[in-house]
Amino acid sequence: MTTLREKQIGALRQMLNLNQPQTKTMASEPVWKILVYDRYGQDIISPLISIKELRELGVTLHVQLHSDRDPIPDVPAVYFCMPTEENLGRIGQDLNNNIYDIYHLNFISPISRQRLEDLAASALQANCVSHIHKVFDQYLNFISLEDDMFILRHQNSDAMSYYAINRGEIKDTEMEQIMDSLVDSLFSVFATLGTVPVIRSPRGNAAEMVAEKLDKKLRENLRDARNNLFTDSASTAFSFQRVLLIILDRNMDMATMLHHSWTYQALAHDVLDLALNRVVVEETSGKSPKGGVRSKARACDLDNKDKFWTTHKGSPFPQMAEAIQEELEQYRSSEEEVKRLKASMGLDNESDAAISMMSDNTAKLTSAVQSLPQLLEKKRLIDMHTTIATGILNAIKSRRLDTLFELEEKIMSKQSLDRPLMEILADPETGAPDDKMRLFIIYYICTHTMSEVEYDRYCSALEAAGCDLRPLTYIKRWKAYAKMAANPNQYAGGGTKTVSMFSKLVSQGSSFVMEGVKNLVVKRHNLPVTRIVDELMEMRGGDDYRYFDPKQLRSADASQLPKNKTPFTEAIVFMIGGGNYIEYQNLVDYTRSKAGMAGAPGSKRVIYGASTLNNAKEFIKQLSLLGQELH
Repeated sequence: MTTLREKQIGALRQMLNLNQPQTKTMASEPVWKILVYDRYGQDIISPLISIKELRELGVTLHVQLHSDRDPIPDVPAVYFCMPTEENLGRIGQDLNNNIYDIYHLNFISPISRQRLEDLAASALQANCVSHIHKVFDQYLNFISLEDDMFILRHQNSDAMSYYAINRGEIKDTEMEQIMDSLVDSLFSVFATLGTVPVIRSPRGNAAEMVAEKLDKKLRENLRDARNNLFTDSASTAFSFQRVLLIILDRNMDMATMLHHSWTYQALAHDVLDLALNRVVVEETSGKSPKGGVRSKARACDLDNKDKFWTTHKGSPFPQMAEAIQEELEQYRSSEEEVKRLKASMGLDNESDAAISMMSDNTAKLTSAVQSLPQLLEKKRLIDMHTTIATGILNAIKSRRLDTLFELEEKIMSKQSLDRPLMEILADPETGAPDDKMRLFIIYYICTHTMSEVEYDRYCSALEAAGCDLRPLTYIKRWKAYAKMAANPNQYAGGGTKTVSMFSKLVSQGSSFVMEGVKNLVVKRHNLPVTRIVDELMEMRGGDDYRYFDPKQLRSADASQLPKNKTPFTEAIVFMIGGGNYIEYQNLVDYTRSKAGMAGAPGSKRVIYGASTLNNAKEFIKQLSLLGQELH
């Protein structure tokens, strides 16, 4: 089955083929063209299509819309940008300055009637109406990071962050604007998938507002016969399988956003700021002339063509480090094989045995030479993952991330700690100030009651450890208001167990010095989001969730829940106010466990979406801003 990511890549490739469907019989020589994008367009394309692939699609030059550009005649220009006033103004300038001969304008989100008329007016004024060959609404206003994960914004993501939605001073018009842009992007997701979902959302928060608006927008589109984007919905009207869209609000679970993580991808996000499937690591490269240490930044792209990444991104860190070591051993033995063959080829005596051995070896060497490109690529990937893993390992050691992760798992699964929390917060060895704040907020959220005196004592300890207390000010107020806070039992953390030391890494003289790092294995458990997804997909409970079906003539309410409760096999869960890789990985594990259950009536597919992706450092900053408002 095609995934959302593949469908988005397909739509982009067709756009770069000047909106002609790509056929197998097409001439292998592509039409040469220029790609002009804004920052939104760049964010959408960069995780999906590499520069090498752009070249293969005939893109000779790709440039920012708002950069200084020279006129280039005789080559079609493909524009891919949002239909904002600023962008349309710049396109008008390009028409006026006669920069290109042929324009293919593709808007990420639909362009409004009014703006289309303005565009037409500036084309008339520049006397180049005939130069505009096509204007397309692409409905691609989202960023696919994985086959089963998307976000809405990367650059300028503050516009729809947790802080933006929850700040005290927000005006109704601003809130409307944020909700409309969320709906616009979610509509793009379903237009790309070509399916109309059944929508569920909790009551009384941002999620409910988005669900209502999206339901209305989907209905209007289904009614408009000429413009209906879901043409296949007539054929699927009789198919029983619909996609379930579950819209949730970040306020339902704040602890997971601050939780320290232990899996490769989540650690890369938390420690190395993984963004748009790319991570930048500082590498030391010998000593500088002045005696200091030279370091250079290395950018690493992590995509699903990298088999090691797809296999191990969800693995616990120690397991992933052992896997790198194994890959390295395999690579070394292949390299040795090539060297040995070369040596044996330089035989001097021309005896019959040697000649027969040579022909035998020549065949072997030929095959070894043919496999060289794969070997070199494998070496590049091993080096890259070693660099990333070393960067993460340094952070684990300097900030005691393994200990913090273990403590938080214990707190969430209601186990007793080995030493009092006060002592841990006072220990200068354990964690940076932000790490301590994260640990304490999780403890505070998961504790039923805490007296003011006790709270103040903790505040003093945190202050002494150099923590900024503003995030806590906000969380205290959130806990007083939030329904979820009345139910700290929503966290049934699986806890961890420490297994024997790193046998493979120690015995083989690895470059990873794991001394002092715990080899933790996480017991599988469902996070709050995963538990909600499971309940709603299985049609168990969820009575306090609203129900919308845009295909029904009248809008439904909870009282009109369908009588035949068929479980859903496909769901999209969308988190307003920021998501993270811990929740994503938990859902991946959940779908795997469903597929792996003996006699399971069918596997489940779940896509995780979020307005933005924030790591704990960025989320703490947002909480700090909200706390500042309360002072």
